[in-house]
Amino acid sequence: MSYKWLKFLILWIPTVTIGLWEYTRHAFLLQYISMDLGNLLAPLLVLIVTLTLLRGLFAKLEQTQEALQREQLAKASLEQREQLGRELHDGISQSLFLLSVQMDRLEHAESEEAALQKREQIRGTIKHVYEDVRQSIASLQSIPAADDVSWNLAIHTLAEEMRQTSGMKVVIDWRLSEGLLSNKHKIELLAIIREALMNIRKHANASVASVICTEAAGQPSGSGTTFRCLIRDNGIGTSQSSLEEKGNTESG
Repeated sequence: MSYKWLKFLILWIPTVTIGLWEYTRHAFLLQYISMDLGNLLAPLLVLIVTLTLLRGLFAKLEQTQEALQREQLAKASLEQREQLGRELHDGISQSLFLLSVQMDRLEHAESEEAALQKREQIRGTIKHVYEDVRQSIASLQSIPAADDVSWNLAIHTLAEEMRQTSGMKVVIDWRLSEGLLSNKHKIELLAIIREALMNIRKHANASVASVICTEAAGQPSGSGTTFRCLIRDNGIGTSQSSLEEKGNTESG
């Protein structure tokens, strides 16, 4: 039986029961049952129907709700793993490619000083790959949160992990109202925040980063979920010349 039909039956069975009772009482039992006795029997009849028929329907409704919740969690988990696959491609695979480029440059180093510099770069890349793998494993082990409190806790846990692994303090300023984001939006936003913080840790040499999420102002009603997430840091940034340098594979 579908969830919709369960709610329909639970809503209408007491009403139909009272209607049938009143019709039967006035049409056939009025000469046998007084008005006062009939009024006392009406709630008793509804109670009996509730204890016998509706209790089973309520149990089925709870089972259906639990099944729907498990299905939503399974879908959210699948979406999280798809997002993790994209992160592995964009993060670890690029780092491994960079590592192979650095190995080639090490083999063609013209001096011992240049070779030492390349070895230090390789060590740094290996460290980043290791940290990316740890973050990916943590993402696989985590279960998508079914409520806003647990989800917000996951964001603060991510900030604490960044502090412990790199010493970078992450300040969370969260001003999104509860229920604004769907499970899919929550997973995608958490993945974006994680990727941004990992990039800051890798490249910015920052000591403090902040994550500020607010609802977008000035949006027309009915325009859907609108919010803004701003991630800042006090790192060194990137020069314009470095961004424009052709073939710069080490800046990604």
